[in-house]
Amino acid sequence: MLKRLLLTSSLLLLAFPAMAFAEEPAAATLDMGLNTIWIMLSFILVLLMQGGFILLESGSTRMKNAGHVAGKTIFTLGLGTLVYWAFGYGIAYGGDSPLSSLFGWGDFFYNPAIAAGEGDAFPPAVYFLFQLAFVLISLSIAWGGFAERAKLSSYLIFTLFFAVIIYPVIAHWIWGGGWLAEDGAQDYAGSTVVHLTGAIAAFAATVLLKPRIGKFNKDGSANEIPGHNQVYSALSVLLLWVGWFGFNAGSALTIGDGFLGYVAFTTMLGAGAGAVSALLISWAVQGKADITTMLNGTLAGLVAITASCAFVEPWAAVVIGLAAGVLVFYSVKFFEKLKVDDPIYALSVHGMAGIWGTLANGIFATQELAEKVGVGQGGLIDTGSWRQLWVQFESVVVSGAYALVLSFAILYVIKKTVGFRVTEEQEIIGLDMSEHGSYGYPEQMKKSRVFKAGNGIIP
Repeated sequence: MLKRLLLTSSLLLLAFPAMAFAEEPAAATLDMGLNTIWIMLSFILVLLMQGGFILLESGSTRMKNAGHVAGKTIFTLGLGTLVYWAFGYGIAYGGDSPLSSLFGWGDFFYNPAIAAGEGDAFPPAVYFLFQLAFVLISLSIAWGGFAERAKLSSYLIFTLFFAVIIYPVIAHWIWGGGWLAEDGAQDYAGSTVVHLTGAIAAFAATVLLKPRIGKFNKDGSANEIPGHNQVYSALSVLLLWVGWFGFNAGSALTIGDGFLGYVAFTTMLGAGAGAVSALLISWAVQGKADITTMLNGTLAGLVAITASCAFVEPWAAVVIGLAAGVLVFYSVKFFEKLKVDDPIYALSVHGMAGIWGTLANGIFATQELAEKVGVGQGGLIDTGSWRQLWVQFESVVVSGAYALVLSFAILYVIKKTVGFRVTEEQEIIGLDMSEHGSYGYPEQMKKSRVFKAGNGIIP
């Protein structure tokens, strides 16, 4: 038996001499490989969040617009990818220029190295993909302000500008070495960069589009326009919740000492607290435990903890989530009083919770974790200093103002030139038929029309 084993080994070495001299990969190479796998997995998780947005927007709107919601989401993902590759990434993370504190310049039509270089923590291509997923999420948030009444052409045009001069500039300021990064602005995974930017664009859109037909009465009171599928909405929140671990924990970028696990831990706490507080506040105030409010509270908790997941202790993550759940409940009512029609609650969930989450760093961040991440300093409670809170406030105001002015200007030009809103007849028919010539639910819509015709409702 021993002779056979030795003979077999000798033959293998003769056939494959490299085996005799093979060395184990270096530790740095193994780390790079693990980092690459983690970032790719995170990219996939964040990209799959688009499925959550499709279900969220379609479930929160009416059946006659469901196919439009799904189709335009996929289309804008494709267009956003190409535009960000060609120009947006270079503005956000391009090379040095005389105006590097304001925007990057270079790496347009990005052509990354085919593999990681010596000493690199990961290949540049996977970093591009991860950052691409973020701008696409911000775009999907913006579409909440367009829902059920915007022309398809407006999605196309706005995508071009959003992915080049709105999102990338704010990303550069905070993540790309811009002036807010130099000030120490803390936004670990994008409460401001991703969520507030998208929500501000949604706000500009819904103001210019004006409310959907039948949303408000002459006396200013609001009518509920229920979505067609609350199960879709609940499933969307679950998908988004799972994807958020790629969003937040993926922002660690490296496996390292496992810090990504701590980030995921605080993310889970913030989301859970948001779900609980939103359900309880709706139950206490309205006498009924409102499902939509609970779903919004879950997402608000996730949005709020996104900026601070790497900077705060567990108890603070719970407080941040609890406050976000209560905030989103009252925020929805506030926007309704202003006669702002926000079908998927983007302004409350992503806007108000995004502001709160960013400011929360200035209150709850610890010096130890700020040093661990290497950004800014501890917040008011830990250090007694107002410095970080001021920087957080500064980043919210400046980023929000920039996104608002540009979004409003771009959409206003669209409105005055090619048109922004569909006609009243098209809105009543639904965007599935008026924009695409087919229904997302052809059988159900056909039955509905036949039933109505039989009862004399449709001639």
